[in-house]
Amino acid sequence: MLEEVERWLQARSWSAADRPPEQLLAAKAAHGQSISVVLPALNEEATVGEIVATIRRDLMGPAFPLVDELVVIDSGSTDQTAKAAAEAGARVVHRDEILPRVPALPGKGEVLWRSLLVTTGDVVCFVDADLKDFDASFVSGIVGPLLTDPHLQFVKATYDRPLDGAAGQGGRVTELMARPLLNLHWPQLAGFVQPLGGEYAARRSLLERLPFPVGYGVELGLLIDSLHTVGLDALAQVDVGVRIHRHQDGQALGRMAAAIYRTAQLRLSRGHLIRPSLTQFERIGSGFVPRTHPVDTEERPPMREIAEYAARHAA
Repeated sequence: MLEEVERWLQARSWSAADRPPEQLLAAKAAHGQSISVVLPALNEEATVGEIVATIRRDLMGPAFPLVDELVVIDSGSTDQTAKAAAEAGARVVHRDEILPRVPALPGKGEVLWRSLLVTTGDVVCFVDADLKDFDASFVSGIVGPLLTDPHLQFVKATYDRPLDGAAGQGGRVTELMARPLLNLHWPQLAGFVQPLGGEYAARRSLLERLPFPVGYGVELGLLIDSLHTVGLDALAQVDVGVRIHRHQDGQALGRMAAAIYRTAQLRLSRGHLIRPSLTQFERIGSGFVPRTHPVDTEERPPMREIAEYAARHAA
């Protein structure tokens, strides 16, 4: 791991509990910042209502008025997602109603991009709509650093992702595709525990300057482009505990991986640093510990090009 990243991990990685509610409210008032929360949703009637209700109860009530705006962007649901979200207290906007002169493309990134047109917050926080056992710290934890540190521009949530009851086994596309890509080509981003996580907050002034991949590559694209736009020291991550959500099947993961690779491929054309090492993370106690391993970059030539092999088969 780069020394710069080691320093960044110490200085720009926090826990959601590090900033108590009173500190966040004081910082928000002092800097005059407004906060919008956006949930992109496609057929999430089973979970979106609970998420909306939790945000309204814990983050928009008189006791803790942290969030100013809560919008669910429905990207063409065929179930009761829109109804569930509206009944729980969200403003629901259909993707196709936003910028109708530009035909909408399918994909999460398309929805996030369009959300900037129907929200007003100085800070925009994105939260996936399929989360189970949702806790308000997923929002307060990642907007907190943006409120208390004017230098920060982009904050991602960090968490465990259990799979079938096993801790740390979720995030298969992260481990098999995104983390190797980042470590090899953008090693400054090797410190992000969950680079593809759907929970992150950023200043509107940054988001409006970035291109948005329309599909699964949006998280990777925004992270890489944020690095090159504002620098590593303006990025941060916050540990919010455990993220439980619906896991996708192998074919869906393959499609996601392909989109992420394509997103990286487009950015690789700019010619960035390549470093043959991979940093992974293990939770030890209350935090994450990085483990860096070399990546095998040597290759053996085809055996038929080896003289001894060719001679033996010629005999």
